Amino acid sequence: MSWLDSLLSEELRGAPPTELVRYRVIVGAACFLMGLTTLFILSNVRTPLRALPGIFTNLGFIVTLLVARKARAPLLPALLLVGTMSAGVVATIFSSRSPGSSVHVTTMLLPALAVYLLGQRWGLLVTLILALLFMVAHPLYLLHVGIVRVDPATTLWSSHLFGALAFIGAWWLFSLSTTARDAAQTSLERTLKVLRESEGKLSSVIESTDDIVVSLDPQGRVITANQAAKRMYTKRRGMPLEEGQTLLPEQGTDRATLWQQRMAQALRGERLRIEEEHTFGDRHLVLDINISPIIGEGGQPAGLTIFGRDITARKEAESRLGEMHRNLVDASRQAGMAEVATGVLHNVGNTLNSVNVSASIITDRLRQSRLNSLAKLTQLLRQHSADFTSFLSRDPQGQKIPSFLIALSDQLQEEREFVLEEMSSLTGSVDHIKSIVSMQQKHARAAGAVEEVAVPQLIDEALRLHAVSFERQGIRIERDYASVPPILVDRHKLLQILINLFSNARHALVDSQKPDKRLTLHVHPAPGGKRLLIEVEDNGTGISPEHVARLFTQGFTTKKEGHGFGLHISALAATEMKGRLTCSSPGPGQGATFTLELPLEPEASSP
Repeated sequence: MSWLDSLLSEELRGAPPTELVRYRVIVGAACFLMGLTTLFILSNVRTPLRALPGIFTNLGFIVTLLVARKARAPLLPALLLVGTMSAGVVATIFSSRSPGSSVHVTTMLLPALAVYLLGQRWGLLVTLILALLFMVAHPLYLLHVGIVRVDPATTLWSSHLFGALAFIGAWWLFSLSTTARDAAQTSLERTLKVLRESEGKLSSVIESTDDIVVSLDPQGRVITANQAAKRMYTKRRGMPLEEGQTLLPEQGTDRATLWQQRMAQALRGERLRIEEEHTFGDRHLVLDINISPIIGEGGQPAGLTIFGRDITARKEAESRLGEMHRNLVDASRQAGMAEVATGVLHNVGNTLNSVNVSASIITDRLRQSRLNSLAKLTQLLRQHSADFTSFLSRDPQGQKIPSFLIALSDQLQEEREFVLEEMSSLTGSVDHIKSIVSMQQKHARAAGAVEEVAVPQLIDEALRLHAVSFERQGIRIERDYASVPPILVDRHKLLQILINLFSNARHALVDSQKPDKRLTLHVHPAPGGKRLLIEVEDNGTGISPEHVARLFTQGFTTKKEGHGFGLHISALAATEMKGRLTCSSPGPGQGATFTLELPLEPEASSP
């Protein structure tokens, strides 16, 4: 084909493949027909008159080739070729004076070439002209010159009539074939154009991503790979990745065996998602890899695709997030311990005030006691021990001693009762301090351990830590405890949540300035009987609707001196216990209700 292309101009050589074939036919037919004409000339070298049309025909073919070498469009060389060929055939037929030469089979080549090279309209024009020349003018010429007689003229006209019909029929059949071929070619080109556009878009999408995209055949050879995959392969292997190359690791290694197993699974129609770690020098890389089969004819896998995404940054972020969560949990435990310790110290401090008051009263009473008078009486009796009887009976002072002892006994009895009463109060305060400290120690030891907890009892213990504050602020506690079974939870986490909720409720009630401050506690099973609801309801300052959605966000607070930490930690603790902490409020000034939802029975762990 290269020698045919060398006969075409540069513009014609750059035509689409389907058009290039037509241009090659022009120069190829010109060369072929020029060779046949040359043989015709040589065979008639003794009769120059018969060879003369062949000489002019060859000149036309040469001109056709010269024009095709310079032409920018195919119409002129095609017209020259068809015109030269038609002129040569006409000249040959008329010069031969043979009755059947015009219906020779070689004339059928003319309508075929005319339709193929010039199209249907130009081909029809050429066919009609030639039909008139071959089937009408040629018989008249034969009759005129007397080559045929009148008797066989009927046979002559009938044969030429059928030849004309066959000539036009050849044009029609070849036109149908050309039309069908052109339609099919147009459809094919349109489909190929859409396919190329789709491939271009797909390639653009694949190349625009930093993810690794590779498609393999069933033997693990590369069909396509984007630039990200090629760069990764070059870094990994130190060589470029090319189509047809095997992507699998080195044979005989554990990774190669593993990947062969994965490919076998994918070729069976399974989809795989795995994570792989790679090390390039001092860089650690984690890839999220998806392996999917390519479904071919009959629904059978014909290969597979591999998509790899660099998730190193995400893994590092997850690691940092996990570390932050652990630190946050530790901080929450510290905050819970601090909250408990603050409550303990607060209540212990209030109780110590009572202890101090009782001790001061006892001390003052002992200072004012009549025991000093008894000491003076003892001293007086020692002075009169020699005449004790005479002193009691005759001395005025001695005569007062019996009545003095009676009065002193009554007073000392009264002081004893008073001191015992104060000591009982003092002992009660000390016992209260001991119970507070003991409860705090019990919860501290239980931190992190899951145990069976009676919820109403734990709520009352949490309330006890705020009891003095509630009493001083005039907050009335209302309890609505349904009969619920003990649940298995982390006692420390639950106590931490309750203390935080009670503390927030106390602040809301104090800030509300309402005379009737009320804190209502509800404990009951949720609908369905599988969850437990603990509701802490107050009639305090309430919460704005726009704040409810952000209430459990870290750092968000509505308090002037708040840190936005307590409710966030409480929500995390509830989630860790497979529960949920929510809040609802009708609006500012209308109170709020915090609901802690916990499972009544331990949830089955995932396998």
